[in-house]
Amino acid sequence: MDRSIAPVLTSAFLGLILVFTGFSRVSANSEGDALIELKNNLNDPNQVLQSWNSTNVTPCTWFHITCDSGDSVTRVDLGNASLSGQLVPRLGQLQYLQYLELFSNNISGRIPYELGNLTNLVSLDLYMNNLSGPVPDTLGKLKKLRFLRLNNNSLTGEIPMSLTNVYSLQVLDLSNNQLTGKIPVKGSFFQRFTPISFSNNRLEPLPVSPPPPFQPTNPSPSGVGNSATAPIAGGVAAGAALLFAVPAIVLALYRRKKPQDHFVDVPVEEDPEVHLGQLKRFSLRELQVATEYFCNKNIIGRGGFGKVYKGRLANGSLVAVKRLKEERTRGGELQFQTEMKMISMAVHRNLLRLHGFCMTPTERLLVYPYMVNGSVASCLRERPESKPPLDWPKRKRIALGAARGFAYLHDHCDPKIIHRDVKAANILLDEDFEAVVGDFGLAKLMDYKDTHVTTAVRGTIGHIAPEYLSTGKSSEKTDVFGYGVMLLELINGQRAFDLARLAKYDDVMLLDWVKGLQKEKKLEILVHADLQGNYIEHEVEQLIQVALLCTQSSSTKRPKMSEVVRMLEGDGLAERWEEWQKEELFRQEVRHTQQPNIGLAERWEEWQKEEMFRQVVRHKNK
Repeated sequence: MDRSIAPVLTSAFLGLILVFTGFSRVSANSEGDALIELKNNLNDPNQVLQSWNSTNVTPCTWFHITCDSGDSVTRVDLGNASLSGQLVPRLGQLQYLQYLELFSNNISGRIPYELGNLTNLVSLDLYMNNLSGPVPDTLGKLKKLRFLRLNNNSLTGEIPMSLTNVYSLQVLDLSNNQLTGKIPVKGSFFQRFTPISFSNNRLEPLPVSPPPPFQPTNPSPSGVGNSATAPIAGGVAAGAALLFAVPAIVLALYRRKKPQDHFVDVPVEEDPEVHLGQLKRFSLRELQVATEYFCNKNIIGRGGFGKVYKGRLANGSLVAVKRLKEERTRGGELQFQTEMKMISMAVHRNLLRLHGFCMTPTERLLVYPYMVNGSVASCLRERPESKPPLDWPKRKRIALGAARGFAYLHDHCDPKIIHRDVKAANILLDEDFEAVVGDFGLAKLMDYKDTHVTTAVRGTIGHIAPEYLSTGKSSEKTDVFGYGVMLLELINGQRAFDLARLAKYDDVMLLDWVKGLQKEKKLEILVHADLQGNYIEHEVEQLIQVALLCTQSSSTKRPKMSEVVRMLEGDGLAERWEEWQKEELFRQEVRHTQQPNIGLAERWEEWQKEEMFRQVVRHKNK
């Protein structure tokens, strides 16, 4: 009896395993099936979707796809990929998707209503395509949405009222479409968005609130008693006015002779630059209260143009207030204007979002969200013992996020933006340890017509590209060099320029030290001790390879930041590194065969570099 039952039980057990396995497989593959359907519906002339293979168990191994620890798709990054075709409704099945990036393509057709099912979506970027039809009202169900950019399409119809219920929305851009009807700002939080968000449509203009009508004082009814007391009341009023006016006039004359150090706030109407992007204008009083009158204990950073204070607004939110130096120097004014113009048009999840500003005759202040985890530099070198170190997965994510931020500055801003001071201290970390590129203080707008921009050399020793240091000419490849050095900081934890390194090694420059270790195959020495061996060796090697490609002495040989993003995603690094190794081998052979002639030239070049850095150090210490 037992023997007859055993095969039945075994079959039933195996059947259950197959059922559950099949269920798990279907659940895991439903996202892959949706993405394959999208791939089949798109034209891909550059083969960016070549790795999207339906035979894979999970789409997490595909390029341009990011998954969480549970193998659920959280990001689709296909911006600027020359794709055409139409979106598919099955995208609504990616229930854990947080970022859908399909900007700057030639995608046409309608936006699927099913995108309203993506309840975890944080960013929806479909701008600069050929999309038509209405804005789906189902997008109003996306309660976590922070970035919605549908600009530069051919969308029609009215703006859905449901969008006014997405209170998490921080950035909205519906400009350059064919939308009609009213802008639903009355009584909604849409009032926070400026007209720029809705410009170049067929929308009804926003109503202009008329000034309150003048209400003349009604004369008192005529009577004997009133007429008798009127002269007396007038005399008393005039005497009182004179009594208060004399001290005020004396005080005003005294102040004209003796300049005051007090803050002066001005009404918004006195400054024409009040509508820059989607920025809020703060009063000086608000920021004084938020920072406890710029108390020194609230200083969280210092820069060449001023200090940064931690503050708390009246609504309880934490902010970082960057206060430019009180001296009205030309540089300080120029920096303020540059930051305002750039940040109003540069909006990306990996760029520090400017929350608002304050302008008075004596003050220039910028208000940013407060980054609770500080900067990459502080996490690497100023970490309190109570705080855990950055683990390897976080460091990889920081590297990719920062690269995406710089790629946006270079490729998606018109004119493109050069940061000019790329380093670990300027990569901030939000509450999820997502990299946020900050400090545009040294940034320079660059027109497409100019390959290089000649400026005063600014930056941080150890991060400055050689051509920028020697000629003063900066380009996007200047940022690529700084990014490569920042990657080495991320791997090793040390500063890019550190005289203390001479105690053990011959190199004060982190880059030179790494190159020496790379030649000697001693990369294990390079990895940050905080990791305690918890890293994946081949991933460290790949990150070092990207760093060395970015820091080549010839700017023309360095990759673009968009290429760096692809390499970090696993696309094209092996081929580029192999090419670099061949060129390096060739250079070594040339040096060996021409050693007598080259030795003096190399030493002279080395001396010039050292002298140049000594000059920079002297300048910094003045």
